[in-house]
Amino acid sequence: MKLTSDIHVVGGGYYGFDISGRLDCHVYIINSGSELAIVDPGCGINKDFDTVLSNIRDDGLDPKNIRKIFVTHYHCDHVGAAAEARTILDAEMCAAKSVATQIRNGDEKAASLDVGKAVGFYPEDFKLKPCEVDVELSEGDIVQIGSLTMETFETPGHCEGHLSFLLSGGERKYLFGGDMVFWGGKILLQNIHDCKIDVYADSIFKIEELDFDALLPGHLQISLNNGKSHVSQAADYFRKLGIPPNIV
Repeated sequence: MKLTSDIHVVGGGYYGFDISGRLDCHVYIINSGSELAIVDPGCGINKDFDTVLSNIRDDGLDPKNIRKIFVTHYHCDHVGAAAEARTILDAEMCAAKSVATQIRNGDEKAASLDVGKAVGFYPEDFKLKPCEVDVELSEGDIVQIGSLTMETFETPGHCEGHLSFLLSGGERKYLFGGDMVFWGGKILLQNIHDCKIDVYADSIFKIEELDFDALLPGHLQISLNNGKSHVSQAADYFRKLGIPPNIV
């Protein structure tokens, strides 16, 4: 599903457009013209990543041109398909340096898969496959995708090692926010070991300082214009010593 000349949505489940696996986050393709990249390949249950690949082809794109895989964080609905995607696409895996070891080891406890299974979100037989991280990203790191520039921002709070990415050089400036912030200034606080309210607030304040047009979150509504307004709404709640509305 083509959003702009630069961005396609090629996956997403129950909390998205229901165009791939039920537990998939929004799966984005960045199209620089000469090179493609994928952001958050999804959960990868059964043959769900095959559906993502089919959607890419249906949009007139060739998966062989995907040279980089970016993940915003290590929760399984975002990173579960990473090992499969990296193998099939022969592309570089780019993730946060602070949690690269956990991704390489398929650390299910760090990723809170155990508690996700306990409440029935993930199937009991689901396993997080270890995935090599080729590029370890930290605050301020910049990756070129053809003529486009992807800048890294460390935005923990929803979980440890959460990254947001600012894409520049195309039709718009896009913020890939993962699970940090959503339409209407909502956030995603969960009762897991590495979700921290004060850290979350600092991340929101950091991103509010950026200049961008489109907010591309990990789930729910997408905002192609005035995306920053949703971040500012969340920041306003935090500035008043409150907590923004939670999506769950």
